Amino acid sequence: MNMKEPHHPHPDHDTLNVGGHAVSRRAFLGYLSGALAVGTLGAPGRLWAQGGGAVLRVGANANPSSLDPATGGSGSDHVFLFPIYDTLVTWDFDSLKAEPGLAERWEFTDPKTLVLHLRQGVTFHDGTPFNAEAVKTNLDRSRAAEFSNIRSDLGSVDQVTVNGEHTVTLHLKNPDTALPLILSDRAGMMVSPKALEANGNRVDRTPVGTGFMKFQKWNDGSEIALTAFDGYRRDDKPALAGITFSIITDSATRLRAVMSGQADLAYHLDGRQKPLVEKLPTLNGVIGSTVYCYQLYLNMSRDTLADRRVRQALNYAVDRDAFIRGAMAGSGEAAYMNLPKSHWAYDAQTAELYPHDPDKARALLKEAGYADGVTLDMRGYNDQSSVQMQELLLAQFERANIKGRFRTGTIADMSAEYFAKKQGDLLLSAWTGRPDPSLSYSLMYNQESYFNAGDKAPPEGFTEALLASRGSDDLATRKEALAKVQRLVMEDALVVPLAFRESIVAVNGKVKNLRNNLLGKPKFNDVTLEG
Repeated sequence: MNMKEPHHPHPDHDTLNVGGHAVSRRAFLGYLSGALAVGTLGAPGRLWAQGGGAVLRVGANANPSSLDPATGGSGSDHVFLFPIYDTLVTWDFDSLKAEPGLAERWEFTDPKTLVLHLRQGVTFHDGTPFNAEAVKTNLDRSRAAEFSNIRSDLGSVDQVTVNGEHTVTLHLKNPDTALPLILSDRAGMMVSPKALEANGNRVDRTPVGTGFMKFQKWNDGSEIALTAFDGYRRDDKPALAGITFSIITDSATRLRAVMSGQADLAYHLDGRQKPLVEKLPTLNGVIGSTVYCYQLYLNMSRDTLADRRVRQALNYAVDRDAFIRGAMAGSGEAAYMNLPKSHWAYDAQTAELYPHDPDKARALLKEAGYADGVTLDMRGYNDQSSVQMQELLLAQFERANIKGRFRTGTIADMSAEYFAKKQGDLLLSAWTGRPDPSLSYSLMYNQESYFNAGDKAPPEGFTEALLASRGSDDLATRKEALAKVQRLVMEDALVVPLAFRESIVAVNGKVKNLRNNLLGKPKFNDVTLEG
């Protein structure tokens, strides 16, 4: 009599029932074993501030480049900046529509004059009063200081005048309806004038704002600690006693920190962690779409990339759908410009420009005089997810006769090496998005922008179309102008957009009131800790 042996599932396929869901045994045990090994990330258990109340412990993906809003150069800085600095204007989480901030209201008295009416009773962390003079000091510094990375943000501003203790007028060179949302970003983050005077006009490591948290310490590459600002808007006290950010560059380790109880929250997780975030009963997920776009920044001052045909070849060489499947576990949207399909300014015509076509890429290289292909000096980050993306891209490039290797390092180091020191042909990074799309295109493609590493002048018609997008508050008019901006950028192949990521945040059961926003950069103002 023939009998079959009992079936023993392969470890890769054996599953556990976790909270009513099937989870790979190997995945679960891998994360669990890792969770037991993250004790060095911080002291176990809840942290308590001296005055009582819980401290939110956050797993962050990168060390900030600076805690001065005018000098930083990384989009990942915002999560650290938001608690420290209130902005003149803020935005709705779901639509990015402008809402009152430190300016409780504003109006364009004519197309070239914006008047801000400021909130009263606000002070900086050092006791300095927030008023119109403080706003003028900040705006003039951001638009004029040589070290400022956000001069172009305020390029439409000709003069700032004080019209009373709590009234400021921005006189513009040209109509700019995007300006209120621009003031919801770095340009609208207010720094104490007293702190600027005491620190040589820069507060890279000594930030003083009006936000609900004030700076306590920064252990470079390891930890940033903030403590509640008791003077915050008087009747609107912070719900948290503090926030401690642990810098954990590997996304799997960030998730394990929450699983093990070493952290309350981990953001900027990857698609491959999404199933565990959704299924493990000890975790809650805050997941949503974003304008966060992985892309290849191109230095067009370099000999090879100065030729548009080479840049176009890079766009044809990329298989965006395969990139999402292989590097993002299917959690993303193919990017053919710097805006996703859900955005009001998305242009379907631009999206048709670069289907995956390695043959077309090779033909363009041959036409440009590179029959044997090109070799590029590529830059990227050294975390596991970034390295996986680099490996996938190199395999795709090889099929299009594009060679080279990635030099890697931390986000802060490699971003500075590429954008500030102008080293490398291209950088695999991300554009983290801005509330108004015109600001994104201005910051990336204007000739003097920090993020335009090659200082290349934009194509003819770009500046006029960008100005037109800001010259009207009619959405249809703005969309038409921005469609032209997007087509000009992609026809000239100034960038290689790859994919838009989902915002995936894991929290334990004690974290309440955390919401996703379209920028994918968590804000913690309303967060509470229970239990």
